[in-house]
Formats: sequence, C-alpha cells, structure tokens
Amino acid sequence: MTAQQRREQIYTQLTTAQAPVSAAALARQYGVSRQIIVGDIALLRASGRHITATPRGYVIPAGGGITVQIACCHTAPETREELYAMVDCGCTVLDVVVEHPVYGQLTGALHLGSRLDVDEFVQRMAGNEPLSALTEGIHLHTLSCPSQAAFDSLQKRLHQLGFLWEN
Repeated sequence: MTAQQRREQIYTQLTTAQAPVSAAALARQYGVSRQIIVGDIALLRASGRHITATPRGYVIPAGGGITVQIACCHTAPETREELYAMVDCGCTVLDVVVEHPVYGQLTGALHLGSRLDVDEFVQRMAGNEPLSALTEGIHLHTLSCPSQAAFDSLQKRLHQLGFLWEN
C-alpha cells in the first residue's frame, strides 16, 4: 500500500467512525509509527479535508444543524453540570475558548456529544485546572446544535443554572 492509499483509507475510516480514532490505534492498524499517522493527518488537512484532533482521537466534524458560540462563566467544579446541560440539549461541544492577556485566544478541542464523553473528559481533567481558570471562569464554547430550538433550549437551561455569561 502506498502512503497516499493509506491516507485515503484513514480518511474513509474516519468518515464512518462512530467515535474518535486515536493516532496510536491507526498506527497499529496500518503498521506504521504514530508520527507517520500524525503526518498523514496533516497532509489530509493540507489537501482540504476537515479533520479535527480531540483529546480522544481524530474525528470528522458533523454537518447539518447550526454552529454557534456561547459565553459561559462558572467554577471548575461546575464543569460537568455545564457540559451535561449542553449534551442533554442535543448539542455537541466542539471546543472551549479563553482570551489570554499574553497569548491571545487559546482554544481546546473537546468534541463532547454525550454524558459518557463528558464523564471521560472530566475524569481526564481530574487534578488539572480547566482553561477557564485562566479567566476567572469566563469562557466560550463552540457548539454544533441540531436546530435553533435546541440552542434556545440550551440558553434557557444555562441561564437557569447561572452559567450563561450575560455581563
């Protein structure tokens, strides 16, 4: 198999995957190093393919619905409750964004679409501070929502929880 054939197979695999696929798993599958896979993904991106790296692996962003950003503010212990509200409204949490005074905008890819995803993320975060700790809890989330109604429902829920930043 040529390198180009491997890249096409990787892309096809990612388009049908039900969950993120790690570089390590792809490396094992194709009998190459993890670094080769990272390079393959970079070349696929450079060719115009949309592939996102998440903490759990690579995903192809879903189409349809609406993509929005929402401003939130809460403490670190409230992270799970905030993320649960988002996925319970049918939204996928694509990332978290904070504005740093020195580095500018810092973005962390999340791609959380279920309570299981949230639980795994919060477990990995244990013992570490979230990005929002840099900004006294203020942060943005980019969300993929199935509809405007789902987003409206989420805004209402975040307002009820006191997490919606409305300064």
